[in-house]
Amino acid sequence: MDLKNIKAAVTATLDGSGQVMFQQSPWTGLLFLAGIFWGSYECHSPQVAWGAVVGLVASTLAGYITERGSKEGAQGLWGFNGILVGCAFPTFLDNTWLMWLALIFCSMLTTWVRTGMNKVMAPWKINSLTFPFVLMTWVFLLASRIMDGIAPTTLSEPELAGHYQFALDTSFGSLVVYWLKGIAQVFLVDSWVTGIFFLVALAVCSRWAALWGAVGSALALAVALLFKADASDITAGLFGFSPVLTGIAIGCTFNSPGWKSALWALAAIVATVFMQAGMDVFFEPFGLPTLTGPFCITTWLFLIPLYKFTTGQKKHDEWKSGWDGFVSDLRREEKNIENKDKK
Repeated sequence: MDLKNIKAAVTATLDGSGQVMFQQSPWTGLLFLAGIFWGSYECHSPQVAWGAVVGLVASTLAGYITERGSKEGAQGLWGFNGILVGCAFPTFLDNTWLMWLALIFCSMLTTWVRTGMNKVMAPWKINSLTFPFVLMTWVFLLASRIMDGIAPTTLSEPELAGHYQFALDTSFGSLVVYWLKGIAQVFLVDSWVTGIFFLVALAVCSRWAALWGAVGSALALAVALLFKADASDITAGLFGFSPVLTGIAIGCTFNSPGWKSALWALAAIVATVFMQAGMDVFFEPFGLPTLTGPFCITTWLFLIPLYKFTTGQKKHDEWKSGWDGFVSDLRREEKNIENKDKK
């Protein structure tokens, strides 16, 4: 493999990290990883950071093995489910060599499952988003209940939902921390500093994505406070991460930015909060986390109507990130300059 191919492979892998929030930029992906490492070591869980790297590489490798030549590899679309698997397994399962083996296998599976799910969903003009990660992680977490080699550590015990005590610090400083944690929890990291890393990473690629990420977490926090949701989930940012993804998806990825699409995105963010709460209750008897399931389901529900808010409406079953558009515009400008020089 020559230097050019190595550079392309590294770029595609880092793009996979950025594509968790729909951004095709190696710099965004690198900053996401930096935020994950900061938060994981801050929370004394370094295995989460290294799991993210292993999952990212494994899922990208799976794409190279079976789908070589596909343009999706260069866009980083093989890696974003795998990196989430890499964050989830060390978070919920015992840190054993069998857990790492399962992590690699599950990460690779998400690449292949994504391809299949996208083909099934094509008639509805939507794609699988992060649901391959959600589905396969649920399967492995359920299996861990009867597999001691990948025994669960921080999974909640299966129980019926009960009443929650609503009591938390609502000072301005605390609210900012909850807001930033909502952004950080996209990668299952409980650190407000990581939230800052992620906002900067988004802004590097797309200011619209950074805006909608910030709005998604803020609005979700406001709704959770207004309806007096579980205080412990609010303080950990667990009502924020799915709305962050929904905001970016509906606000500027699958719809062109505008006031109509903005209202649609705000409605989707609010709906995601209730979807999160409802799925929390639904999965509690199974002792399973919802992961990014609320984001996937709500985003599908808001994309299936195929509303067109602008004349240049984007396709709902594919996305083109801000970085990708920037590079295209740059190349177009270079070509125009070359044509002028020839004349």
